[in-house]
Amino acid sequence: MKILRYLSACSLLLLFTAGCEKGIDPITAVDPGPDETAPVVSITYPSEGTLVRVPEEVATINIKAAAVDDIELQKVSIQVDGTEVTSFTSFKDYRRYAVDYSYNNVTDGDHTLTVVATDLTGKSSSQTVNFKKVAPYVPMSGEVFYMPFDGDYTELVTFAAAQIHGSPTFADGKKMQAYAGATDAYLTFPTAGLLGSEFSVAFWYKINSVPDRAGMFAISATGDGRTTGFRLFREASGDKQNIGLNFGISASEVWMNPFVQVSTTEDWAHIAISISSSHAAIYVNGSSVLETDITSPLDWTGCSSMTIGSGAPNFTYWNHFSDLSLYDELHLFNKALSAAEVNAIYTGK
Repeated sequence: MKILRYLSACSLLLLFTAGCEKGIDPITAVDPGPDETAPVVSITYPSEGTLVRVPEEVATINIKAAAVDDIELQKVSIQVDGTEVTSFTSFKDYRRYAVDYSYNNVTDGDHTLTVVATDLTGKSSSQTVNFKKVAPYVPMSGEVFYMPFDGDYTELVTFAAAQIHGSPTFADGKKMQAYAGATDAYLTFPTAGLLGSEFSVAFWYKINSVPDRAGMFAISATGDGRTTGFRLFREASGDKQNIGLNFGISASEVWMNPFVQVSTTEDWAHIAISISSSHAAIYVNGSSVLETDITSPLDWTGCSSMTIGSGAPNFTYWNHFSDLSLYDELHLFNKALSAAEVNAIYTGK
């Protein structure tokens, strides 16, 4: 009886299989055509001129690149300083490969990264970038945060990495590279260890007046209350842009708006804001443009996150969304900067 049941089950399976095969179209090979072009290679990181600053004597970098061919890739080779460190010959998508490789032998000095892609017919192409590992950054007095934006989004006092929202990029900066804003793009960091009763920020800024208004730098609690936190923004005023500041001191808010009016065709400007427990001063290109006394220190209640390049997520009312401008050499301090200190940062002396 068991044999009969087994034979019956096998017969049903064969009938089911045969029935399914009748409904399947045969697979037909498609001629991909002649292999006419060499692969195309692009390196995302490190980019040209990237400075690697870490406390370790030997650093690790995550190499990111892509290779694309019109027919089929055969090999993608990763070379550092002229020596192949790894290669890839197996591809799920035979026309495209995304490189994400951790290279752990970056020593101090200049380095060259080359990515070479070869297709089945032997045609190859490559891209090369130069980068450098330098000594760790030495903070200035009272400095708690520094971002040079030289090809990555790492803060160099604590080596914290930004949380990246959207797709910002890099562009030619005031010094090497700069953060380049994009629609719905911005960076965030937790504020732990950054905030005190005194606070200063200094950075280089090159305005893009599109959109007509934007958030620039925000440390703000949720909701639309402004008796706590710090909000830097820009807004259109005819064919120029007003740059303004709002911050909270517990019982009230302070407006310094506008502290400067910027032509949309102007080149880089250096902005520095210094706030003590009793006084706020704003400097543009090393010179004081607006000062005011305040009655209480800054209040940071509920301000757990800091945003660069937008008012999001907590200062988006009045349409202070992402800024498409350029930012470079961003410094934060847990003290009020003096006029002499601001000028030293501005002049680089």
